Amino acid sequence: MRDKRPRCYFSLRSPYSWLACHDLTAGRPDLLDELRWTPYWEPDELTERLLREAGGEFHYSAMPKAKHLYVLQDVRRLAAARGLRPTWPVDREPHWEVPHLAYLVAAELGCGHDFIRAMHRARWELGLDICQPETVAAAAAELGLDPDDLVGAPQDPAVRPAGVAALLDCDRAGVFGVPFYTNGFQKFWGVDRLAAFLDSLGGKPEPVATVAAVPAPVRHGDDGHAGGCG
Repeated sequence: MRDKRPRCYFSLRSPYSWLACHDLTAGRPDLLDELRWTPYWEPDELTERLLREAGGEFHYSAMPKAKHLYVLQDVRRLAAARGLRPTWPVDREPHWEVPHLAYLVAAELGCGHDFIRAMHRARWELGLDICQPETVAAAAAELGLDPDDLVGAPQDPAVRPAGVAALLDCDRAGVFGVPFYTNGFQKFWGVDRLAAFLDSLGGKPEPVATVAAVPAPVRHGDDGHAGGCG
């Protein structure tokens, strides 16, 4: 039976996912365990092949220089409004399976959201390369998890299929960028749609200023802007 919980699709790469997770953690911590969290990332050759064999597809379009420069400015502005100071990381030959498959292991061990926060902090506040095994290992140790279990996730034959299943879920849900949220048939994309998503769930509203309605670019599929990217 399909899990009908509301979903939050996120990427450990995306600064807009970082900001949305910050807002959700600060504004509605009661919802963190009620949502289904699904990672979204650019797959490596093996994952992409397995994804195609499963009937899925990952849509990607490179970000032009002008949009990249806009993101730098926009993220700095949005972060400052939240009292955050971003440090832009430098990615050298990133292998996004490393942190995202590690997340799946952490989630199975009951530390999924803690791992998301640790990776977002490492990447966007400390400027670390989260695709480096030592960065993942340090986060695992900090959470009391076995670093080898998380660092070895891309080589674990039981974890790779779980990663393919996550990206297949993204494809079937119509995820074209992150952060992306779904509640039944309703879909919401971007930091500035978080308030609408929370409203669709009912309950208490999030505190004022946890969501900034400032437009931002997308990296995947659509060239529109709604406070989200890939």
